Amino acid sequence: MSPDLFINGILPVFLLIALGYILKVSGFLAPSVWGPIERIAVYVFYPGFLIPAIWHADLSGLSAGPISLAVTVSFFISAAIGFGLKPILHLSGPTYTSVFQGLMRFNSFVFLPIATAIFGPDAVSLAAVAMSALIPLSNMASILVLARWGEPEGGTNDRSVRALLARLFTNPIFLSCLIGLALNFLKVNPVAFIEKDLKMLGDAAIPTGLILAGAGLNFTYIRSKPYLVTAVSMFKIAVVPLISWGLCRLFGGDHLAQGVALCCGAAPCAAVAYVQARHMGGDAPLMAGIVALTTTLSLITLPILLWLYHLV
Repeated sequence: MSPDLFINGILPVFLLIALGYILKVSGFLAPSVWGPIERIAVYVFYPGFLIPAIWHADLSGLSAGPISLAVTVSFFISAAIGFGLKPILHLSGPTYTSVFQGLMRFNSFVFLPIATAIFGPDAVSLAAVAMSALIPLSNMASILVLARWGEPEGGTNDRSVRALLARLFTNPIFLSCLIGLALNFLKVNPVAFIEKDLKMLGDAAIPTGLILAGAGLNFTYIRSKPYLVTAVSMFKIAVVPLISWGLCRLFGGDHLAQGVALCCGAAPCAAVAYVQARHMGGDAPLMAGIVALTTTLSLITLPILLWLYHLV
């Protein structure tokens, strides 16, 4: 990978993440402000980006199938490894749930801008296809594992199928993917003024999401279980991308699809994993450490992985 691609493609993404972290720790904005900002980003800005991206994606193209299949199989491999570790590591239930989430959750706020910055506008539709496959899978798996092994305060964790489906279908990012897919399959023609509004909202999604990703970082808890945090983090940002890339190549994805699959696998763990851990009785401090370390180390591992990708 050329230095220019790193400087103009990857570095700006991480500078915005750093800006979010600085704004949070400096107290420039009151702590109570970050929640509403995250809410408007997730419920308003991100749908404005995702719906048209999936709506206008060429899902019949030769690369849509391979990338969707690759990230799906990669997810199931990571989940299988997570389940296989349960009897080996002898972790407490809450700690295990955070290890499981750390192995397979991905931060779409970071993935999308990196894929777009490196591979251009053509990567957006493929990234949307990957997200539409991974978002429901990762949410369902996380909720199931937390419902089984989490220990919420007061024992209020609702483990019913109804509660699981309610959590999934009230996820705004998942719903945005469903709406985009429905519009795509029904071949609904775009309406000019709606398209323009969605574009304006979508333009705000990426920078806001990156700043929020930075604001959500917490390095305090890495010291509590350093070896466990490091092992989970390195698997997520160094092994998963190679699996996704290799599978996409195996399934016949073109060079662009392979690159997007690599970026998808290399995305750090999502900050929402910490929110779910805190809400459903997981090990929230451990989850915060994994999110922080994967985000930081991905600045190092991603250029190396992209260098290998360009060599092939």
